[in-house]
Amino acid sequence: MQLQGISANIFVMQDFDPDNPKHCNALEAWAALLLTERELQDKIEEQLKRAHLPPLDWYHVLDELLRSERGGLRQSALQKCTKLAQYNICRLIDRLQREGLVERQACPVDARNNVIILSAKGRDVHAAMQPVYSAAVDAHMGTRLSHGEAAQLRALLLKLQAG
Repeated sequence: MQLQGISANIFVMQDFDPDNPKHCNALEAWAALLLTERELQDKIEEQLKRAHLPPLDWYHVLDELLRSERGGLRQSALQKCTKLAQYNICRLIDRLQREGLVERQACPVDARNNVIILSAKGRDVHAAMQPVYSAAVDAHMGTRLSHGEAAQLRALLLKLQAG
């Protein structure tokens, strides 16, 4: 199968054979991956909402900041590791800043960028979200996969990311 670039973001598959099981399996796997991701996110969002906690994207941003070596990340790095669109990450950081969960500082090496720092309140909110998030992931995924299946799924997803 060859990909022919039409524009910077659109490709056409040449030699695609809808009767080829390999092609059909890949399309079915893709559809199942998208559907499963959306369903699991909705279920985890619902559990956070029931616990009167902020949305899932807030957790992911706070978690990335907490795990960063210096307690903060450039906004562009935060966008890259969360895979949120630039306009979404900007709005989300605005909301987190208004709530006092993060602080924006000018980047000392790149004036076009900000460094986002996790505040003490942000650490507290993350700590409140963590057990609900973990329990939701376990309930909707961890209890349905064996340890080996979870490891295999992770390996397959990392393989796709590396491609």
